[in-house]
Amino acid sequence: MIRKLGVPGDLGWVVQSHAETYAAEYGWGFAYETLIAQIVTAYATDHDDRREAAWIAEVDGERVGSIFCVRGPDEATAKLRLLLLTPAARGRGLGAELVDTCLAFARAAGYKRMVLWTNDPLVAARHIYLARGFRLTATEPHADWGHALTGQTYELDL
Repeated sequence: MIRKLGVPGDLGWVVQSHAETYAAEYGWGFAYETLIAQIVTAYATDHDDRREAAWIAEVDGERVGSIFCVRGPDEATAKLRLLLLTPAARGRGLGAELVDTCLAFARAAGYKRMVLWTNDPLVAARHIYLARGFRLTATEPHADWGHALTGQTYELDL
């Protein structure tokens, strides 16, 4: 089930689940958790319900995933952020459902384009994005979380 973010504990769960999952899978540490906390804090303290939203995926009443749609660099552009599924929840189509929910919201909110930034090891997420027509528009090497990575920017005309 996909529901709007808003139950007490949702914000903390997003930060904790990202930090724990990516630490276990990729060795990303405190700097990554700090970035996630900053994104979540920005959303929690200053978002426009007409133009921004976030969702939680649940299985049997337990949180297992998240996604956010936030304002992009201009009024026509939305940003997809914080897509995550916990390892136990993968393979059920919930990642695709979260992305589709985010895209539908962005279209209904009047955005003309969606952008996202991800990293090269996140292959399953990239598959979901490409299947929906996102195109890779930029890459940039970085080592922000203690590992050599390639950041990837994807865009989709809505």
